[in-house]
Amino acid sequence: MRIDHLAIVSRTLAEGVAYVEDTLGIVMAGGGQHPTMGTHNRLLGMGDVYLEVIAVDPSLPTPPRPRWFDMDQFAGPPLLANWVMACDDLEAGLALCPPGSGVPMELARGDLRWTMAVPADGRLPYDGAFPALIEWQCDRHPTQVLPDSGLRLTRLEIAHPEAKALRVALGRLTTDPRIMVIEGPAKVLRAEFSTSFGPRRLP
Repeated sequence: MRIDHLAIVSRTLAEGVAYVEDTLGIVMAGGGQHPTMGTHNRLLGMGDVYLEVIAVDPSLPTPPRPRWFDMDQFAGPPLLANWVMACDDLEAGLALCPPGSGVPMELARGDLRWTMAVPADGRLPYDGAFPALIEWQCDRHPTQVLPDSGLRLTRLEIAHPEAKALRVALGRLTTDPRIMVIEGPAKVLRAEFSTSFGPRRLP
């Protein structure tokens, strides 16, 4: 499996976009709505992965189920809250994941089609430190249609009190050297990027 994208959760889309643009010194590209989940997003292409700012869309009806990434419980400033890994066979991928990693849902936005594992309560394992799994069902990946920002992910650091168990669980999915799991008193995600104007990081 491979890192697909990082998710910045925000109370409003405008607030999240401003946070990313100010912190990383770039301009985000387009996005759209997710009517099934009542959310909308903006995206940033970064070579082999992309960055997503996602927020509840007040123009859409409240969905009859919890939103993904535990967004119904979110409060505070924009946060690198979750990440997503892509696989070629979602059912097989889920067989390698901890309980509570979700059930496949078919989703779409514009001409993009994908199947994603979404937990029934919206909460991914290890307090959201474990990734959501996605299987793309279309010819083109978002990184192929987004403008390339020039940013490249160099490190994804995941702090968690159960770092040892999380490290073992992730080891069943990937050996990507950019992923680093460390002990910490609470779940925290940090991402580092290389740019033409020097290193940047979130948060």
